[in-house]
Amino acid sequence: MGDTSADPGRLLAQMTLPEKVGQLTMITGEWAQTGPKAMPVSVDAIRAGAAGSILNLWSPDAVRAAQRAAVEGSRLGIPLLVGFDVVHGHRTIFPVPLAEAAAFDPDLWQRTAAAAASEAAADGIGLTFAPMLDVARDPRWGRICEGPGESPVLAARWAAAKVRGFQGAALADPARIAATAKHLGAYGAVAAGRDYASADPSPRDLAEVHLPAFAAAVQAGVAAIMPAFNDIAGQPATAHTDLLQGWLRGG
Repeated sequence: MGDTSADPGRLLAQMTLPEKVGQLTMITGEWAQTGPKAMPVSVDAIRAGAAGSILNLWSPDAVRAAQRAAVEGSRLGIPLLVGFDVVHGHRTIFPVPLAEAAAFDPDLWQRTAAAAASEAAADGIGLTFAPMLDVARDPRWGRICEGPGESPVLAARWAAAKVRGFQGAALADPARIAATAKHLGAYGAVAAGRDYASADPSPRDLAEVHLPAFAAAVQAGVAAIMPAFNDIAGQPATAHTDLLQGWLRGG
């Protein structure tokens, strides 16, 4: 087992190519596909270093077993990053984001995120796939309740408050978890409200409506950003050079 407290560069130098690819691979555990049906976690894949993160592990016991396989059973002993959709609470459930955002209360938004982070961290979760920052103006879209609504100004304030609540002053705090700003970009503008459909916003619409919340999340120190599932004017958001390399990394 390797020394994971060492310099990350030294640890990286010890890794084989499959182990490096494994750190970029997320596998799923429980509550996958169609509902709360336990799915077998590939312990062999974890021990082989073929997985660096796992989502949808619900119980502390399941997280503990997976982490033990990674830390004690793999060659380098790198812990797993455990992710979960902590969207509007965890064990304690708060109003859906669309409703909570309507309170226009950033302090409330931050406090509910902090409470959810504390509960999730106690379950062994280190990353949430929230906040969702998609500005949505078509009520036919099925995910509209997961975001803050139609206003880019409100969405930006929501983004900053939620990131501060989930992450706190430092991610080293055991009661805090990493936040993910999603879905970059224009996922809330899919055609006719059809999930995963194409979006074709004008450059001005993209810049003034759909991107300000993500800029606010970055300024607040968000740990991760999830690209959208849709294409933007024919170019997949996951491979959108201007958006990811230009605006996000170079802006």
